[in-house]
Amino acid sequence: MLPEIHTKIPGPKSIALAARLAAHECRNVTFMNKDFPVFWLKAEGNNVWDVDGNRYLDFTSAFGVTGLGHSPPEVVTALTSQATELIHGMGDVHPTELKVAVCEKISQMTFERWNNAPAKIILGNTGFEAIESALKTSQLATGKPGIVTFENAYHGLGYGSLAAGGMKRFRDPFLPQLADIGHSLPFPQCTCGQSLECSAECLNTLEPLSLQLRNTLQNSQVGAILVEPIQGRGGKVVPPSGFLPMLRKICDDTGTLLILDEILTGLNRCGHLFACEASGTIPDIICLGKSLASGLPLSACVGSAELMDQAWPESDGEAIHTTTHLGNPPACAMALASLDLHSNPALASQVQERGQLLRSMIETIDLPTRGAIRGRGLLLGLELLTVGGKPDRATGTGFVVHALKNGFIVLTSSPEGNVLSLVPPFDIAEEEMRSFTNCLQEYLAFSNT
Repeated sequence: MLPEIHTKIPGPKSIALAARLAAHECRNVTFMNKDFPVFWLKAEGNNVWDVDGNRYLDFTSAFGVTGLGHSPPEVVTALTSQATELIHGMGDVHPTELKVAVCEKISQMTFERWNNAPAKIILGNTGFEAIESALKTSQLATGKPGIVTFENAYHGLGYGSLAAGGMKRFRDPFLPQLADIGHSLPFPQCTCGQSLECSAECLNTLEPLSLQLRNTLQNSQVGAILVEPIQGRGGKVVPPSGFLPMLRKICDDTGTLLILDEILTGLNRCGHLFACEASGTIPDIICLGKSLASGLPLSACVGSAELMDQAWPESDGEAIHTTTHLGNPPACAMALASLDLHSNPALASQVQERGQLLRSMIETIDLPTRGAIRGRGLLLGLELLTVGGKPDRATGTGFVVHALKNGFIVLTSSPEGNVLSLVPPFDIAEEEMRSFTNCLQEYLAFSNT
């Protein structure tokens, strides 16, 4: 359905709620001004309704969580059925059968598919917890604390994740408390536009990085490389197609672990069940989250059984890594329903098709301020530039507000804040994409006058 605006945005109820929230929530959490925020009331499919009755098209999938749409019926049924039976268990002491089933299903969808060998899993609540479980696994398995990450990476905001690396704006305020374990290298960008099979010239750009990486591994105590297959919050940056295979070979040559952060890119978001499969790259550890349970907090650090057993000692009754809500029953029930849907190969093909359609629509916007379109599948980013060709944060921020007032929820990404982030649910309709594109074109045309 197309947007439907009934009242001024933000409406009076949202304005009143913002005032109440501002009185009690830390002021660094929710961004507030005269245009933000609207307060959500309900959501279904691609649509979100606010407390004032306005309906929006969601081009964010609520931070990438609702790729299957808001409140998919199968997931809602799983949640409501489980909620009448058991809401909380004792995940690492007296767990539920649901936790068993989720671990089995994740193993089947990852290492059993890739290597015909089982995986072992550490469940968590949020994405950064999966990352920190992977970092702990690396330390235990290799005895080396160092981590290689890449510039403008985003692996969450926990202290372990921040110590490994990330954007300066998130790390710098806390540097005095962060361990010095990270080695940050440039993240390469595909220059030929053929993200699944790059040109020889594009692939050749990887050679200096390969030498730099090998030198770093040779001269430091690095146990793992942590990388996003496609940078998400960093601006939807797609590396040359040989990047992940290069990392895999270097890790094999040096005994270093390859950790893939697929918290955003995984579960069909990029047109493959996992983005690493586009290049045939099998990691040592893969981190999942966001859309894993389609709405409740659940994440997973997934490694081969051989690696995980090598790294982690058997529990003696007091686990050295756990959380209170580990294997939460409703979240696990929702995850099982979600993973069943994600297991359908047709879903990846649908994402590829609709992603290409959205990309082609954006490409028709012929304006000097429309920069490159980056990403893959339905993880796309539109670079916004000034007439002089520099990153244009103001236009990005301005369009986010303009779009909201016209019934579209959208965000920006990249360190400069000038990349429009297009991450809609997978069943976004052609009419909905065209309506959004028209809104964008009108705004950019007006901004150029």
